[in-house]
Amino acid sequence: MHQLTYGDIKAAADRIAGRIRPVTLAPVDPGAIRTGHRDPLDDRPEQPCQVWLALEFMQHTGSFKARGAQNFLQAHRDAGTLPGAGVTIASGGNAGLACAWAAQQQGVPATVFLPATAPQVKVAKLRSYGADVRLVGTEYADALAACEDFAATTGALASHAYDHPLIAAGAGTLLEEIHQQIPDLDTVVVAVGGGGLFAGVATAAQHHGIRTVAVEPNNCRALNAALQAGRPIDVTVDSIAADSLGARRTSTMALHAAQQDRVHSVLVSDTEIVRARQALWDHRKLAVEHGAATALAALPSPDHHVPGRDMPSRPDMPASSYRPASGEKVCVVLCGANSDPTDLVAAGQ
Repeated sequence: MHQLTYGDIKAAADRIAGRIRPVTLAPVDPGAIRTGHRDPLDDRPEQPCQVWLALEFMQHTGSFKARGAQNFLQAHRDAGTLPGAGVTIASGGNAGLACAWAAQQQGVPATVFLPATAPQVKVAKLRSYGADVRLVGTEYADALAACEDFAATTGALASHAYDHPLIAAGAGTLLEEIHQQIPDLDTVVVAVGGGGLFAGVATAAQHHGIRTVAVEPNNCRALNAALQAGRPIDVTVDSIAADSLGARRTSTMALHAAQQDRVHSVLVSDTEIVRARQALWDHRKLAVEHGAATALAALPSPDHHVPGRDMPSRPDMPASSYRPASGEKVCVVLCGANSDPTDLVAAGQ
C-alpha cells in the first residue's frame, strides 16, 4: 500500500487548482470554547483560545469529497489512463455524489451502483450530475459486487470512497488552504470515518508541525480500534453519524498517519454530536450533517460539561474531549452538509 506523503498532497493541490472551491474560514466568538487546565505555576495572564470553523460543507456537492474525486480523475486523465468507459463507484453518499460531479466536470461517464433501497432523493441527485444509476440488491455489499463486476467487464475505472492515495491526497489539500490562511495554526480537528480526509489532513499537518485531533463517534471507532490493535480491524457501526462516518474498517493509510507524532484520538457520544450540530444551527444558522458536527463535539463549551479525561499521553488511548491550551489556535473542519435540516428547525423553535 502506498503511504501518503506531503508531496502527494502538493501535487494534488496543483492538479485541482481552479477546479474546486477554496475553503472559507469563520472565527468562533472568543470564549466560546473552554480551555484546558493550566499549570498552577504559570503566572502569565490566561488568553482565550482562538478557534476557526473551516466551512468545507460549502464545497461542490456539499462535502470535502469533491477534492479527492477531482484529483483522482484528473490524475488519470493526465496519465492517459482514464478509460472511455469512464468511472464507476458503489456509493449513494457523499463519495458517490462527488464522483458523479467530477466525472461530469471531466466529461466522462459515471456509473454509480446503489442498493434498491436507496432513498429516491439520492438517486435523483446523482442523476442530476449525469450519472447512470443502477439499483442492485438490498444491501451495500450487493451494489459493491455489481460495481466490481462492471469495472472488470467494461474496463471502467473503479473509484473508492476513501481508501486510495489520490482520494486522500485530494482531501489533504484542505489543510494546505487552511495553513495558508492561518500560518501559525496549532491544531486541526477533523472527524474520521474511513480515514480518507483524516489521512490527507494529518499528513499535511505533520509536515507543517500542526497537531491533528481525530474525532470519532463512540460506536463508529474504526481508526481508534486500529490504533489499539496495531492494524485495521472490523468494528461495529452504530451511531447517529453512521451515514457518513460508518466505515467498518479504516484504511492502512489512515492508521499510518495516526501513528505519527502530534496525532490524538478522541471519541464522542451521539448526545454530544447532536448538541454540537444544534449549536451550529442555533448560533450560526449552519445546517451540517452529523458527521461534520462530530468534529466540533470534541471541543467543550464553557457552559457544557463533557465527562471524561483530558488528552492522554498515548494517541491510541482516546479522550472524550479536546481542551485547547491558553492562546492555542485551532481549526475545526465542518466537512459536509448533505443532511435533512428539518429536525434542526423543529428543535430550534
